[in-house]
Amino acid sequence: MLYTSRIFSKFVTRGYQSEKIKEKLIDVLRNSKTGLSGIEISKRLGINRITMTKYLNVFAAEGLVKQKNIGSVNLWFIEEGVTHFNFPDDFFQVQTKYLECLLSGEHKEAYGLLRNSLHSSANPVKILTEVISPAIDSVRDLYEEGKIGKSEKNFLDEIISNSIQIVNLTDVNTNPKKNAIVFSTDHDSVLLAQTASAAFHVGEWKVSQLGDMSSAIDVMFDIDLQKFLNKIWTKKQDLMIIVIFSSTESGSKFFSEAVNSSKTKFGKALYLVLCTKLAKKTKIKADFVCEDIDTMLQWCQTIYESSQS
Repeated sequence: MLYTSRIFSKFVTRGYQSEKIKEKLIDVLRNSKTGLSGIEISKRLGINRITMTKYLNVFAAEGLVKQKNIGSVNLWFIEEGVTHFNFPDDFFQVQTKYLECLLSGEHKEAYGLLRNSLHSSANPVKILTEVISPAIDSVRDLYEEGKIGKSEKNFLDEIISNSIQIVNLTDVNTNPKKNAIVFSTDHDSVLLAQTASAAFHVGEWKVSQLGDMSSAIDVMFDIDLQKFLNKIWTKKQDLMIIVIFSSTESGSKFFSEAVNSSKTKFGKALYLVLCTKLAKKTKIKADFVCEDIDTMLQWCQTIYESSQS
């Protein structure tokens, strides 16, 4: 279904603006308790019937609408729980509600909340940085304070990981001049790396997410990384940013050194960003060091814009 959604999305974005269609469709179906046929919807929205069918299939795959067979007629309805938000004003409301659903283990409600936000034209990057990222921090803090155990933390982390993928499925046109590799040096940093990777994706970056690379700590990693760069980064004059998330000093040092050794072979278009909390006396070479995703994204975008001037 997800594959079908992507294929249809590429089709329907030609000639129409998907978000405007969503808003009109929600208004039309919300005012109809008995549902509407595809023909009725296309007439009310003033869109070609065949094109409207493509839209309806996409929105059904996204969980916005559902189809029911009533006798010999196929009718469309709004999915239960679909709500319209007004952004950016409602970000705090969504942030609070998402955390409540998460900590209560109400995963379906949490996912629905994010889908509703996307249907309401929320900025996907802000969902990641203002809703999901704070939730990651909250779960970690609860675990470190002994208020939840390992089993519950893993359960909540899985909900967050699935939430990130909902945003990550946003269909975008990737800019081949914006390349990024994102990974974590340990399990504790995986969700932040996933969040950053999704943010790069919706920001039209061509991103390669490598996950937890702690098992790759050996003397051959720099060679392994160089082989990977040669494979995915064919035009070395285009920008490539490697973003490392780490919660340990040892992990930060090892992988930063490996990337820096590769930088001498790939030129000035390759940058290293380290997302971690370093002690003041720690000396690690990187082009940029920060502690939060939002700051990292802003720096990367600035570097890209500078590379194009």
